[in-house]
Amino acid sequence: MLLINGRYGHCIEAADRGFQYGDGVFTTLPVLAGHPIFLPLHLMRLAGDCGRLGIPFPGASVLEPEVRQLCRVQTHGVLKIQITRGSGPRGYRPTADMPPTRVLSLQEYVSQSRQASESGVRVTLCRSRLGINPALAGIKHMNRLEQILARSEWDDAFVQEGLMLDNVGSLIEGTMSNVFLVVGGRLVTPDLSECGVAGVMRSVVLELAAAGGIGTEVRRVAVDELGAASEVFLTNSLIRIWPVVALDNLGWTVGPVTQRLHGHLEARIRAETGSTA
Repeated sequence: MLLINGRYGHCIEAADRGFQYGDGVFTTLPVLAGHPIFLPLHLMRLAGDCGRLGIPFPGASVLEPEVRQLCRVQTHGVLKIQITRGSGPRGYRPTADMPPTRVLSLQEYVSQSRQASESGVRVTLCRSRLGINPALAGIKHMNRLEQILARSEWDDAFVQEGLMLDNVGSLIEGTMSNVFLVVGGRLVTPDLSECGVAGVMRSVVLELAAAGGIGTEVRRVAVDELGAASEVFLTNSLIRIWPVVALDNLGWTVGPVTQRLHGHLEARIRAETGSTA
């Protein structure tokens, strides 16, 4: 199902800058039993990303009713909200009076999170690197070519994700996820001030760790630190938490910090959906 500027449809204008240049932002979240999980956090992230790019944000008062409209029709799935700068004349320079385009889609989603969360996943180290650009760092913008190139590097069904470094060799994120390490009992995640996507689930996990008395560090992470980590896990809004058990010749167990955070996260999601399961 698709809502384009509040109306059901399947087409946007060819002159839309999201199509022409990737000039827009997006967020993706699960819908469970009619509940869009962590919707306020996703709308907050969209508003911040739009603000940094100078794209007028439609507002939560516009987007939230449209989300609820879709969720009443389809109660389970994956919701994607895209906001582009809108349609305009040819050329990179945007005009001031350009109304943004908003596209909301809700599609079926088959989750593998339960099995992966219990047994863990294998990952690979991608050759493709993330370019350093503080002006775009943290933003989930619609140009994902770096991730597409990285994800094209492997075709092994037993490898679920690829880790990406920046141009100077620091660990940044996965192709579709944020990465966490447990080092000396503390939770460490890469600093994203120069590149990478600041995921909503990343912020939730950092909040849960702080509330649970787990020390956290957001800093530059050398790829060699993976070998010293006692636990490694990945996050995004759809997979939630995936423990990493293997990377080339490195291996980890599904450790206590990962299990504890996973339990806290599941409890918070159950509370949000009103589920007792």
